[in-house]
Amino acid sequence: MNKIAERIMSQGRISSWLRPVLYISGALFIVGVLFSVQSFTDNGTSVVVPERMPSLNESFSLPEHLTFAGEPVPLDNFDTRESLDKELLVNGYWHSRTLMVLKKSKRYFETIEPVLKKYGVPDDFKYLAMAESGFENVVSPAKAVGVWQLLEGTAEEYGLEVNADVDERYNLEKSTEVACKYLLESYKVFGSWTMAAATYNAGRKGLETQIDKQKVTGYYDLLLNDETARYVFRLIAHKLICEDPSSFGFRLEETDYYPLIPLHDVEIDSAIPNIADFALQNETNYKIIKQFNPWLRQNYLPDRPGKVYRIKIPDSGERVIR
Repeated sequence: MNKIAERIMSQGRISSWLRPVLYISGALFIVGVLFSVQSFTDNGTSVVVPERMPSLNESFSLPEHLTFAGEPVPLDNFDTRESLDKELLVNGYWHSRTLMVLKKSKRYFETIEPVLKKYGVPDDFKYLAMAESGFENVVSPAKAVGVWQLLEGTAEEYGLEVNADVDERYNLEKSTEVACKYLLESYKVFGSWTMAAATYNAGRKGLETQIDKQKVTGYYDLLLNDETARYVFRLIAHKLICEDPSSFGFRLEETDYYPLIPLHDVEIDSAIPNIADFALQNETNYKIIKQFNPWLRQNYLPDRPGKVYRIKIPDSGERVIR
C-alpha cells in the first residue's frame, strides 16, 4: 500500500498534504489484515488462514469400547474399525444433511422411542430411521416409502392400509410399529440385534444365503454387498454423532433443536369431503393437517366402514388460525 502511495507521489499526482493520510491509511490496512488472519507454516510454506476457519482435515477418534443395541462392536478387528471410521467421516463431514437430522432428532424421537420401548426393541434402532430417511418422507428407487422406508408388500403384510387415498407408511407411529415387528421376527431368526438391523437392508433370505455360503453367522464376519456391509456402521455412526455432536464439530444449543409440537388426535369414523374445510373447522389449515398427517394422500378422506382414523392437530396456541 505504501509503495503504491510513494509511486503516485513521485509522479507528482498528489498534493504533499495528502501524503500523511496515505501513509496512515496504508498502515491501518496492514494492521487490519494482521488482526483478521493468522499465519502458519506448513512444510516451510507460509499460509494465511482466516482466524475462525474450522479444520476440514481432522480424523475422528473412535471409542475404546462400543455397543450397538446392547451388543459389543468388535473394534479390535481392523476391518471393523476402518468400516466405522469410513461412516464417521462420510456423515461427520456431510455437514448440511447431518446437521439437519440432528436438529430434527428430538421431535421424531418423541414418537419413535415409546414405540420401540413398547415392543421391546432396543432404543438404538431409532438411529435406523435417522439413517434410512433423515426423517423425511422420501420414496426410494425401489419404491420404499416414508421415514422407515417400507415397501408396499411389507406394509400390507403387517396390516397397514396402502392405497391412493390413504398410505399408512407415512404414519410415523404405525410405520414404527411395523419396523418393530419386522425387527423382532429377524431377531428370533438370527438371535442378534446387529443381524436384525442388517436384514432391514438385505432381507432375511439374503443374509441366510451368505451364512450358508461363508459358514459364519456374525455380521462383522460376513462379506456382504457394499450397501449392507456399510449399513450397520452407518447406524452406529449416527448414534455416536447424535450422542455427542460437539465431538464431531456440530455445535448446537438446546434452542437449535426443532421444538416439540403439542398435538392431539381427532377420531374420524366417517368421510371427510374436504380436508381444507375440516382444517378450518379445527382452527388450523390444510398445510398443517397435511404436515402432521402425510398419510392422507388426497384432499378428502373416503368412508371406510368400521375403520377409525386418528388425525393429529396442533393444540391451541400451536400454529392455530384464530
